[in-house]
Amino acid sequence: MPSRRPRRAMGQPPRRAVFSVRARIVVAIVLAAGIGLAAAGAATFFVLRQQALAEVDGNLSRNLSQVKAVAAQTPAEDEKGVDALLRTLIQQAAPAPSESTLGIVAGQAAYIPGGTLPFRMDRDTSLVARFAREADATHVVMGTAKSAEGTLRYAIIPVTVKGEPAQGLYVAAYDLDSVLAAVASPFRTYAFLAAGALVLIGLVAWFVAGRLLRPVRELREAADHLSATELGQRIPVRGGDDLSLLAAGFNRMTDRLEESFTSQRRLLDDVGHELKTPLTIVRGHLELLDPSDPEDVRVVRELAVDELDRMSELVGDIALLAESRGPGFVNTAPADLADLTRMVAAKAAALAPDRPWVIEQAAEGDGTLDTRRITQAWLQLAENAAKYSTPGGAIHLGSELVHGRTGMLFRAWVRDDGPGIAEADQARVFERFQRGGGNRGTSGSGLGLAIVTAIAHAHGGTADVTSSAAGSTFTLSIPCGDGDGDAGSGAVDDSAPAVRPAPSIAEETP
Repeated sequence: MPSRRPRRAMGQPPRRAVFSVRARIVVAIVLAAGIGLAAAGAATFFVLRQQALAEVDGNLSRNLSQVKAVAAQTPAEDEKGVDALLRTLIQQAAPAPSESTLGIVAGQAAYIPGGTLPFRMDRDTSLVARFAREADATHVVMGTAKSAEGTLRYAIIPVTVKGEPAQGLYVAAYDLDSVLAAVASPFRTYAFLAAGALVLIGLVAWFVAGRLLRPVRELREAADHLSATELGQRIPVRGGDDLSLLAAGFNRMTDRLEESFTSQRRLLDDVGHELKTPLTIVRGHLELLDPSDPEDVRVVRELAVDELDRMSELVGDIALLAESRGPGFVNTAPADLADLTRMVAAKAAALAPDRPWVIEQAAEGDGTLDTRRITQAWLQLAENAAKYSTPGGAIHLGSELVHGRTGMLFRAWVRDDGPGIAEADQARVFERFQRGGGNRGTSGSGLGLAIVTAIAHAHGGTADVTSSAAGSTFTLSIPCGDGDGDAGSGAVDDSAPAVRPAPSIAEETP
């Protein structure tokens, strides 16, 4: 059976690569720079080489003009003939540093320039024989030959004198090894300079890559130290480039994780605390229960069912809060805000039939929101007002459309004449399992206002409270699109239906 690679265990760090990202970046940069320098150097070398070869061929071709110029001169009587002409050509020749000339008569080397020559073609008899063999009486022959003197580029020019059957050869040749060595010499220096440049590029790339990858390294180190109990580490953000934005994004993600873990731990602690009380009550009564006493059994049963109902309500509220953080919690649609206000007021009246419910104002127009969730939050505020305000006192509801920063806001409120909320409690009354002082918070799961806040936040809005000794006003501020009514609009509908069996809902007139 083919061998299978073992899977890496969960949480086990991956095997470290042989080369770090920093090293790979530096190697890539150095390779790219090396290839570029090598390509530029090679291209330049071959261009200069071709130019040097073309210059050699040009110089060789100019020898024909020199031969013609000498031949056109009127020689003395004793200097007529091919030998005299070749001797004159050789004597007048001024070879370049890498050039040599030779006069050949009857297939033999006859004339060489005086002075020091870079190389002597007459010493290589096979080369002289090759010149004699390749010569053409009608045109110049050019070629390249390997010889004992090196690689030569030569031109064979036939020399004849009218009326004389004898033929001579004037040969000019360049030492290509010497010519090309002069071209290659600067490129040896270029190679050393390019190598030094690559070392410098590598050092600069190593430094720059280290600076650029510092946020990534800090990100890795921070991620290695993250745990459910240690989420406080953050990465310093320097500048505004992509890696700095990555570091900032990681910090924001860590902030959310820390907030989520903290909220989760706080929720678990609060839930444990809230569930402990009914469980303790049920357990204590069951331990003291007298099974032989029917009345005692009935009382304990009713108490246990009541406590279990309270726990069920608590679990339902917790599930709703968890759901509020997910997608699809609210489903917005256009709604008539005045109808929504009257519908909520009618439902609220059933919560406390013995209390007068007054619609202070109803927003006129349409808004885009989730009427089911808004009704749920609004009724929660109404239930709190009925539960904690002065018995028999009136409870006021109202709504209006106002201008917000990005569009229209639907403001819905519930106002009671209760004892009010202490200023110290107002800042935390919307938190989970928080209850105000006095009569407030004496019953219930402690999650009602937290649910109201979650619904408001899911709409992109807010929930707040203003309170005094004369009562409290809880307000929902919900963005509802552009709206289809006038800002500040509100009206009282005298035709609002009564609610049965609850008493009719009064509407204040302006």
